[in-house]
Amino acid sequence: MKAALVALLALATPAAAQTLSQEIGTNGIAPTLARLKAQPEPALEDIFAIGGLHFLGAVESALQLQWRTGADQVTGNAGDTLGLPFLRLPVPPNPSPEPFDGALISQLFTDIDADMAAARTALATLPPGEEFGLELTFSDLWFDVNQNSTREAEEDALAILGPQLLGWQWQAPDPAAPPLTIRFDAADAAWLTAYTHVMSGVANTVLAYDPAASIDRVIASRIALKVAQPDPTDYSFDASFGQFLDAFAMLEGAVNQPPDAARAKAAKDHFLAMITENRRFWTLVAAEVDNDREWIPNDTQTSALGFNLPPGTGDTWLGVLADGEALLQGRLLIPYWRGPDGQGINLGRMFDEPAPISITGWVQGWATVPYLEQGPVVNPTSLRQFEALMGGNAGLMMVFLN
Repeated sequence: MKAALVALLALATPAAAQTLSQEIGTNGIAPTLARLKAQPEPALEDIFAIGGLHFLGAVESALQLQWRTGADQVTGNAGDTLGLPFLRLPVPPNPSPEPFDGALISQLFTDIDADMAAARTALATLPPGEEFGLELTFSDLWFDVNQNSTREAEEDALAILGPQLLGWQWQAPDPAAPPLTIRFDAADAAWLTAYTHVMSGVANTVLAYDPAASIDRVIASRIALKVAQPDPTDYSFDASFGQFLDAFAMLEGAVNQPPDAARAKAAKDHFLAMITENRRFWTLVAAEVDNDREWIPNDTQTSALGFNLPPGTGDTWLGVLADGEALLQGRLLIPYWRGPDGQGINLGRMFDEPAPISITGWVQGWATVPYLEQGPVVNPTSLRQFEALMGGNAGLMMVFLN
C-alpha cells in the first residue's frame, strides 16, 4: 500500500525542484495541462497556468493540423486572405501528409472555441483581489508540431511565433542573454480572459460563415485544372496571381452564403466581453506598485519583453476600444464611401441580423442598404492618437494589447 501511494504521488507531482515552466519544457503543453487539471485543489498559479495552457494548446492544435495535412501547401496563401488566425505560422515540412479537406478547418475552429471556453472556466475560479505570481521562461515553451512527443529545434515557440508577431523587429535571441522570463499576475489573468474572448469571437465568426464547402470547391477545381502545388520559388503568373484568386474564391464562397445567426450573435457577445475584460485589466494593472518582470506594464513599470510602453498607453487604447464598443452596439456607425454625410453602416446589426455577404455588393453599395442608417459616424481621433503614441508599432501593439 505504501509503495502504491508513493507511486501515485510521483505521478501527480512534477520532478523535485522542477518549476512549472521547466515541466512544460520537459514534457510539453498537453501533458502538463493534464497533470494540472488532475489536481483536486490547484494553487492560484496553477489555475492561471491551466487557462494559459488551454490557449497555447489551441495554437498547438492548429500547428499540428498544418503539419499533419500540409494545409499550407494545399491552400496556398488562403490563410492570409481568409484572415484565419494560427494558420499562417511556419511549420516544418511533412513528407507524407494526410488528405486535407475543408471540414478540418471547421473542426479546428470548433476546437479553438472549446479551448477558449475551457480557459475562461478555469480563470473564472480565481478569487477576485487575491494576488499570485507565475514565472514562465519563454525558452521553455514549445509546440509538439509533429506529434511525436519529442522536442525539436523547429518546435520552439519563439522560433515559430517571434517572426510572425514581431515581423522585421524580430531578431534571433542572443544566446548569451539571460532567458526571457515573465512573472504573470492577477492583472494578466484579465488580459488572458480578454484574449480568449477575442479568439472565441474570431472562431464563431469563421463558423458563422463556415468555409468548408468553399475550400473544398476550390481544391477540387485546382485538381481538375491540374494546377501544381504552391511553390515559394515559383514566380509564374499562376503561382502568384492564381494563388491569390484561389484564396479570394475561398473567401467569397464562404461569406456569400446564408450564415449561422447564433454563431454571429455569439461572436458579437465575445467581442463585447473582450472590451469589458480589457477594461478590467487596465484597472488592475494601474493599481500595481511592483515592477517584477511585467508582461504589460503600467506607466511606472517596465516590460520584461525589453520595451517600455509610452505613458498614457492604457487610456489611449481604452479610447480605441470605446469606439469599437460603440460600433458593436450601434451607437456609432461606420462611414461608407457613397452617399451624404450623416449616414453609415450599423456594425452591430450585421452581427444581429447576418446575411450572405456579396463582396461586389458591398463595394457598389446594394448590399449595405439593409444596414445603412442615419446617425453619428465614428471618427478616427482615438485610433490616430494611438497610432501617434505607438509610432511605427501600432499594428503590433494592437495584437499585443487586444
